[in-house]
Amino acid sequence: MRVLYPEPSETTVEQQVSGLEPSEHPLADRPFVAVNFAMTLDGRATINGRSGPIGSAVDSQMLHGLRSRFDAVMIGAGTLRAERYGRIIRDPQVRARRERLGLPHDPLAVIVSGRLDIPWDAPIFTDGGGRVLIFTRSDSEPPETATSMRIVRQADGVDLSDAMRHLRVERGVRSVLCEGGSILHAQLQAAGLVDEVFLTIAPKLSGGPALSILEGELPQVAELELVWVLESEGEIFTRYRRRV
Repeated sequence: MRVLYPEPSETTVEQQVSGLEPSEHPLADRPFVAVNFAMTLDGRATINGRSGPIGSAVDSQMLHGLRSRFDAVMIGAGTLRAERYGRIIRDPQVRARRERLGLPHDPLAVIVSGRLDIPWDAPIFTDGGGRVLIFTRSDSEPPETATSMRIVRQADGVDLSDAMRHLRVERGVRSVLCEGGSILHAQLQAAGLVDEVFLTIAPKLSGGPALSILEGELPQVAELELVWVLESEGEIFTRYRRRV
């Protein structure tokens, strides 16, 4: 892997993520928030309805490396249905390293689901590892799950600003990595809750109808500044920070 910006050099995924300390920069009323996406050269964020086929093995390393640095990982129900998540950090050595860094043993898995339309047989609920917190407007009761789970109900619909305040004040969460989907990303951006964007650009063309990394209207254009550009076998890894 090469660093193309800011200073050209050789690097590795581990070296790049080891310098990330998002949990050191929480706000008083919400966590530090980053989003992570991969897209094709023609701007698609999914292939055949899933994001997994877009990135390479190196992109997967980056995904898991980023997860290892955040207190919580957030997804929407649609992403959960498509990707069928399991335990966020599967490697026990990585979980032990998180503890040495002062991070929770497992990142809190945060799911946003207005209708509570969730695949309860997904591994994230059945393997018994980690912790799950669900924000929903639904008053339906979930089934028993092997994995520890809590639900926060917001009767008038999930308000992401309130959800982030709950995570910070009630749960002590200092940093959140959102992995989609595109509508959830747009809602976070519209509420001014996103501090950084990690975007992988895969050397692939998919064509056809598919979502972009952001689906929805924003009240104003979100201005970002470039932090780094990395390259590995034609795949580009970028990091952007919200311009203050």
